[in-house]
Amino acid sequence: MVGALIVLVVVGGISVSLVSYFRLQAHRIDAVANAHYRTFVERSVAEQAGLRFRLGELSARVESVEQLLRSYE
Repeated sequence: MVGALIVLVVVGGISVSLVSYFRLQAHRIDAVANAHYRTFVERSVAEQAGLRFRLGELSARVESVEQLLRSYE
């Protein structure tokens, strides 16, 4: 009876250790994925700001071309 209890405790301890280990690994993988996502978002925001600036420049050029075309009418 005592032997079976010891085996049960040892098997239970190993089981809990394995579950905890794999949960920790999953948490680490999630943390790495979040870090990659964060850098992706930061880069996307920076690129979007650059594109907005470039779009502003292009809008100004189109407006000047429209004014030039209107002046010939």
